[in-house]
Amino acid sequence: MVKDKSCDEVLYDFQHQVENSLLRHKSILDIMTKMEEYNSRMNRAIAKSCTMCGCIEINAKKQQYDGETFEESLKTISSHVKGELCPVCKENLEREIGSYLFYLMAMCNSFGIEISDVLDREYLNTKTLGFFSMK
Repeated sequence: MVKDKSCDEVLYDFQHQVENSLLRHKSILDIMTKMEEYNSRMNRAIAKSCTMCGCIEINAKKQQYDGETFEESLKTISSHVKGELCPVCKENLEREIGSYLFYLMAMCNSFGIEISDVLDREYLNTKTLGFFSMK
């Protein structure tokens, strides 16, 4: 099972499994449009969790950055999400995220990019720059 492998091993195996199983949507254009489709489906799953199920609420308003320090500001900002996903909504969102990841791996394969290298670089940038990465 996956639990016996490191994160890098899982990413490597998954990326190369995608490479070996992608047949119908091998074109980069297909991959790009599939990524857009699953991005929309992730957003829709979140919206349905709020409007159809009601397990979460989204209460958005202007963020207040009142703190003098970064740590103080972190305490005042919000994700705007109240509640937690129920098991059904969580499963739906996880399924859409998984499909998105499948096509993200396919995109990486199209350009000879190892996803673990991308994640390592992003991790180091975030760790080094911290607040100043400002994404």
